Amino acid sequence: MNIGLLDVDGHNWPNLCLMKLSAWHKARGDCVTWWDPAGRYDRVYKSRVFTDTYSRDSFAVTNAGEVIQGGTGYGPGPDLPDEVEHSYPDYSIYPQFSDAAYGFLSRGCSRNCGFCIVSGKEGRQSRRVADLSEFWDGQKEIKLLDANLLACPDHETLLSQLAQSGAWVDFTQGLDIRLITPDNMALLNRVRTKAVHFAWDDPTADLIPRFRRFLDLTNIRDPRRRLVYVLTNYNSTHAQDLYRVTALRDLGFSPYVMVYERPSAPKITRQLQRWVNNRRIFHTVKQFADYIPTKTGGNSHA
Repeated sequence: MNIGLLDVDGHNWPNLCLMKLSAWHKARGDCVTWWDPAGRYDRVYKSRVFTDTYSRDSFAVTNAGEVIQGGTGYGPGPDLPDEVEHSYPDYSIYPQFSDAAYGFLSRGCSRNCGFCIVSGKEGRQSRRVADLSEFWDGQKEIKLLDANLLACPDHETLLSQLAQSGAWVDFTQGLDIRLITPDNMALLNRVRTKAVHFAWDDPTADLIPRFRRFLDLTNIRDPRRRLVYVLTNYNSTHAQDLYRVTALRDLGFSPYVMVYERPSAPKITRQLQRWVNNRRIFHTVKQFADYIPTKTGGNSHA
């Protein structure tokens, strides 16, 4: 078969689904290339991770006998067949990312947050779906895509695999600060990480004791390597947003403001994002009131 692959989101991040499809078809002896509108294909796979807010599908595929599309950007399902899902990814189709391994050790999340699709798509229970050897073969860095690894009952076994790899590990979706324990922190301290990040999404949750406990247990001493995503413009007031970012800074973490549906966000939320996410300004201008422009036009930081 002549197989075409179409990464609708572009090539700025490797599409794991397409890498597995490529590997599976090549193992069967099929010819696999990136889709070309001038080519001719027996089947074309269109994969899209992001929704219309971030990525638009403007590709009309008319030169294939069959077109199969999937990915979160198109909505739920279809999932990859089991034999494809457990194929070792074909990293050769993204040579610009060849130094890293990408994959999931667990799927699902029990939190069921309203702004997140994971619980609805992958289930409301985190479960082990693979061992590290399924997608890592000595690459110097591992990009872990799990939504909530620490919620998985087997997470200590999986953390041990990551530690034993000796590779740099990027927990791309972050870790759940509410699930930190002395036991799993002992394992996390053995994992090579350039930085670790958490999230403080719910403004009504008092997570300060959890962050303090992490500080007592971690061997990461540089605040720049302790990151926390702060969700704004989603069931929070400006006062709640400001409280979280300043509390995190005072504790010794580096907050990073995420704006939900940014086009609808009020100006003050966008100003807060610029203040916090510019590290130099955030640590130089200590008070948000000193950053935002006044009615008389005095301050020009924003």
